[in-house]
Amino acid sequence: MIRIHPTSDVQTQNIGNNTLIWQFCVILKNAVIGKNCNINFNVFIENEVTIGNNVTIKSGVQIWDGVIIEDDVFIGPNVTFTNDLIPRSKCYPSAFEKTIIKKGASIGANSTIIAGHTIGEYSLIGAGSVITKNIPPFTVWYGNPAIQKGIITKEGKIQKL
Repeated sequence: MIRIHPTSDVQTQNIGNNTLIWQFCVILKNAVIGKNCNINFNVFIENEVTIGNNVTIKSGVQIWDGVIIEDDVFIGPNVTFTNDLIPRSKCYPSAFEKTIIKKGASIGANSTIIAGHTIGEYSLIGAGSVITKNIPPFTVWYGNPAIQKGIITKEGKIQKL
């Protein structure tokens, strides 16, 4: 069963079972969302977006064309993705940059993910970080710009550098 709050504008039919979409979300028609996801209040998901299974997206997140989120990912409140490295009003690139969030990664609140990068499996991005490069799997990053501060296990145990 899919649960969609009546205040949300969900245009896609591509939503897996047991997914919950909270109040005031907008999800465009070509987006693909997996099963057992939790899409919190006030989230915007554009057309060319793929979201895997068991993903949590907290309130205030915008996910633009070109973003791929794999299974078991956590996206914290007010995380912002970009998809155009040279934005101009009413001028669109021929293709948007691809950003991939790999399986099990966690992105802390208020982080900004600059387009065209991959965040590795089970990596952890600290709150308020700005991601300007590819992030290796099982690593901990934070700051502006984010720098590596440690390594992390699949179970979430951190070892500082």
